[in-house]
Amino acid sequence: MRTQYIVALAVTTGFGLGAIAVESLHAQATPAAYVVSELNVTDRDGFSKEFVPLAVKALAEGGSGMKALARGGKVVSIFGDPPKGLVVINIFDSLDKAVAAYNSADYKAAKVIGDKYATFRTYAVEALPQ
Repeated sequence: MRTQYIVALAVTTGFGLGAIAVESLHAQATPAAYVVSELNVTDRDGFSKEFVPLAVKALAEGGSGMKALARGGKVVSIFGDPPKGLVVINIFDSLDKAVAAYNSADYKAAKVIGDKYATFRTYAVEALPQ
């Protein structure tokens, strides 16, 4: 009978320590980052065919965890003037990964093409920790 109590105590202690470790690791997780781009496109056809496929591929590569959240959908102003062009919002695993993705050689090469068809205003913001 004493062995059962020892085993039960060991299992309970192990569970408690595991829960504390998981919570500690969760608290240390790096917050995601959102990258917002406001684009004034002068040639939609060239932009869509030449720039977009290269840019999407470049940003998604390298383990950045990039996911597109918005790509030029309807924009409604809540306060102030809305952006005049397209709005693109991407989410990345972290701010460092977002910056690295936009500074990658592949994205910079794509951006040279994109600059022929649009002007860019792009910035990143770190998300709140979850």
